[in-house]
Amino acid sequence: MRLAIDTSSDTASLALIEAGKIHAEFTWRCGKNHSTQLLPHISNLLALGGLRPNSLSGIIVALGPGSYNGLRVGISTAKGLALSLEIPVVGINSLEAAAYQHSAARLPVCPIFHAGRGEIATAIYQLRYNRWQKIYNERVTKLEDLFSEIRVRTIFCGDITPDTGNRISNHLHNNAIIASEAARLRRSSFLGELGEKRLDSGDYDNNATLNPLYLRRPHITKPNNRRKGMISNER
Repeated sequence: MRLAIDTSSDTASLALIEAGKIHAEFTWRCGKNHSTQLLPHISNLLALGGLRPNSLSGIIVALGPGSYNGLRVGISTAKGLALSLEIPVVGINSLEAAAYQHSAARLPVCPIFHAGRGEIATAIYQLRYNRWQKIYNERVTKLEDLFSEIRVRTIFCGDITPDTGNRISNHLHNNAIIASEAARLRRSSFLGELGEKRLDSGDYDNNATLNPLYLRRPHITKPNNRRKGMISNER
């Protein structure tokens, strides 16, 4: 049995998957409470499946991009479980997992995650010739810059607010298919499907070097240590 963990956003998700079958799945709005809620919910999920931690044979975790703190909690938990249970771990790009939910349509799929500062994290994937492929690499960009890359009907998913959805529709018209809110809900069972393929092929990640994928460093404001009235030569 494999455990999939997604803490990329304020909506967290867990799933138990084995041989392509979903045994249990749990998605909830956790806000910023990943550190206090993740382990209890993993215990509850295992209990629902009648399992114990030593029943797990692999861990699959979302690497990001996404919430800085959420990813740190999810990945450190995944690494800790894999190390203590002596089982392999694989990390999957969060954008790819969000897009994979819509792979059966065989159209290009463009996941959108808000990256702050008026920018988005995005990529484009598609199921072509029965192969799941990355069409455009993951990057941080402006929504308007993304529009120039869309020339065919494309499914948009991920963190799409009403304003973002309106901007996409107004610019792309019939080339934009915006997934419904229910269809955009983060589901770790799809993350599990992608991860199982790697686990089954023996393509494991190194526990020691597995790290979150942020696409850019988090914005940290430097403290102002200058005393009041002090004259600075900085420009």
